[in-house]
Amino acid sequence: MKAELPAVTLPGGRQVPALGLGTWHMGEGEASRAEEAASLRAGLDLGMTVIDTAEMYADGGAEEVVGDAIGGRRDEVFLVSKVLPYNASRAGTVAACEASLRRLGTDHIDLYLLHWRGRHPLAETVEAFEGLKAAGKIGAWGVSNFDEPDMRELLGVAEPARPAANQILYNLARRGIEYDLLRWSQVQGIPLMAYSPLDEGRLIGHPALEEIGRIHKATSAQVALAFLLTRANVIAIPKSGSPDRVRENFKASEIRLTSEDLRLLDEAFPPPTRKQPLEMI
Repeated sequence: MKAELPAVTLPGGRQVPALGLGTWHMGEGEASRAEEAASLRAGLDLGMTVIDTAEMYADGGAEEVVGDAIGGRRDEVFLVSKVLPYNASRAGTVAACEASLRRLGTDHIDLYLLHWRGRHPLAETVEAFEGLKAAGKIGAWGVSNFDEPDMRELLGVAEPARPAANQILYNLARRGIEYDLLRWSQVQGIPLMAYSPLDEGRLIGHPALEEIGRIHKATSAQVALAFLLTRANVIAIPKSGSPDRVRENFKASEIRLTSEDLRLLDEAFPPPTRKQPLEMI
């Protein structure tokens, strides 16, 4: 029997798994496309039903891979995509969403994010998001790479509407958000989506993670993901183009880190003691 994935409750009440599937760097070559789609389907089979993509990734190629993977299974998937900031005008957001829908082969995106802040006023982008929501083309909207002051500004602009999530760079090597944004978001009930949860592979093989992994009969990657699963209201979205690696990532949900494990992780990856600029990749 497979492990039950921990869940995160989105504003509005929908529950999604705290461990999903990223697609950054997918769709960049025809040769790997079938295996990439197979890896996403392997994740769906395990209940990792959050699939995150963006129009930026491989100029829409990643969305096409996702479209291949979810054919006949759309109802199982919580689908996330993003609009580029230079497309995020009132009309541009709608056009970008419709292009994403075509590549994804679906009639709706569950969560549509502004990829990062750009020159278009937030009020204009929010207005477009709300219009897409009213039209049934998106279920909810949110943002990505927004720090706490950006989020406060967004709440003021969007009221009474609210963002459903903020996707940010967060992993053991990049813990700056723990100083303020993480706690603020938890209080506000706005989930965070952690992209690059393995720091683009740099955490794999780290001695502290290997040491804890030996205790739990786990890999360093599984320990790094297990750490994020201890954080309330955080959804980790590791990307893998290999079905075997996706199955390995899933097993992170079976690890129960102890207080001693967490102490060792704090020693190896000290949490922030002051405000840091929001990191982005």
